[in-house]
Formats: sequence, C-alpha cells, structure tokens
Amino acid sequence: MKKIIIGGCACLAGIGIGVGTYLFETAPSTHLPSKTETPQQQESPPGNGDTLQTVESNGPVGYALTDELHITYDEGRHWSRVPIGIEALFAGEYNGQENELIEQSFFLSEDLTAFLYVEGADDQRVKLLYSLEQGHTWNDTDIGGMIAPRFRKVGFLNEDDGYVVYTGERTMSSEATKVYMTHDSGETWTEVSHPDHYRLLYDGNFIDEKTGFLSYGILNPEEPDLYVTQDGGQSWVPARIEIPDEYHLIFTTAETPYVEGNDLVLLVNQGSSGDYKGGKVKGKFISKDNGLSWSFQKEVDADE
Repeated sequence: MKKIIIGGCACLAGIGIGVGTYLFETAPSTHLPSKTETPQQQESPPGNGDTLQTVESNGPVGYALTDELHITYDEGRHWSRVPIGIEALFAGEYNGQENELIEQSFFLSEDLTAFLYVEGADDQRVKLLYSLEQGHTWNDTDIGGMIAPRFRKVGFLNEDDGYVVYTGERTMSSEATKVYMTHDSGETWTEVSHPDHYRLLYDGNFIDEKTGFLSYGILNPEEPDLYVTQDGGQSWVPARIEIPDEYHLIFTTAETPYVEGNDLVLLVNQGSSGDYKGGKVKGKFISKDNGLSWSFQKEVDADE
C-alpha cells in the first residue's frame, strides 16, 4: 500500500513539475533585453498567425501589436516576438494611441528593423532595439538622455547611415531637440548640433548623410519655420520659403522635404486649424540649392 501511495505522489509531482515548466516557458517576457542578448527567432505556433493582424508594413515586413510586439518578414505567414516590454515603447510625455506604435518611432526593412523606446523613470534614456538578421538576433544600443521625450523618429538612409531625432523637457510651448547620427548600421550614435531654437518640433529628417531638415511650430504657426543642414548636422540655418502673398497665413507648416526625380520637394500644409479649400490642399515648393531656398510651384491635394 505504501508503495502505491509513494508511486502516486511521485507521479503527481512529475505532472506538477511538467505543468510548471510549461507555464514558465510560455509566459510573455516583461524584461527589456540587455545589450548582448540575442534570442533566437521563434515562429508562431500553428494557428497563431491567424490571430495576428499587421498594423503597418513595408513590403513583406510588418508588425503586430497585442500584449507583445511581433514582427513578420514574410507578409504574416510567420511571426516572431520582439524582445521588449510594451510599456517601454510608449513611455515619455507622448504615449500615442497604444493600439499601434508611435508614428515614426520605428523603421522596417528586410535588412534592418529598429524600434525606439524609453528606459527609466526619473533619468530616462532613449534607446534603440534593432535587428540586422530578420529577428534572429537583436541588438540594444543607447542613444541619449532626455526627460519625458515627446517627439521621436528613427530613419535609415542605407545599410550604414541613419538618424534619430527626439525632443523633450517641454515647458509650455518650448522644448529641447536632440539629433543623432549613425554610420555603422545603428551600433553607435553620435550627437550632432541642432538649431538654437526651442519651439515645439513638428518633424525632422535627413535625405542623405549630409543634408537634413528640422521643421518647427505646431501651436498656431503663422509661417513655415524650417532649418536645414548641409554638413551632417554640424551647423543649421533657416531655410528661405517664398510664400506668395495670396497664401500668407494659409500655408504655415513645413513638412519634411523629399527627393522627386531631379527635384527636392517641400510640402507646406495649413496646420491643424487650416480651412482654405476645406483644409484639403497644400503648397508644393521646389529647391534648386539643396534646401536653402524654396519657390512655390502649385497647390496639391492634402493626401499627396
């Protein structure tokens, strides 16, 4: 009888250990990865792919957001978990909608995938989690410090060169701007200068490793406030935007310039309260001197 009881207890103990191990291994991770952590890619279990809905994609690369962040490189046929806590992706002054990542705070491509996040409570750090191996391994790098980051953006121009722009420490209608560059695929980041300007940032970008733009003014702007660098962020000057008289106080907010054929193009919108033609048009401007000055070309649809 004792043997039967002992055998039964051993069996129950074995079952308990097995169940406990399963629950431990399948529980979602709540820890941020260390800089050296390189977890292997985990394919979604059968049927899980049907429950993950792509929020945003770039070709076959996309992400899904539930209580964890997942990435796919084959249009959703397989998914792997990104090893980062969800709360870190939304930390800071601006938290987004939390049913999708904060706009521009991530970069998706088949060669490089990157996510900006904020670590810490009082002494906050802006950091970047990125993969050069389609999610098989992940690298974690420090960008810089900032109290309560608001605007944040990461972009890569090619496999080596990229930029991060973020703002924070806001008081009323002013804040600090930080600009960083990488030339080794995100492994190290160097802070460059920024304009001596403290209005709230609307947007910023680089079109190549030397030429970049920062657009300021989101609270009732009266005219575009665009700065340009042509030396990789070592110096910045105000861009000259020639607004025709009939569009004065109408086209007020400069978007980030882009290359279109042989032209450098700038769209200037009407701000958050513009009502010219229902607020459904923007001004299109062209630069012939790599962004230093801009001349009006025509009105375009606001969706362009």
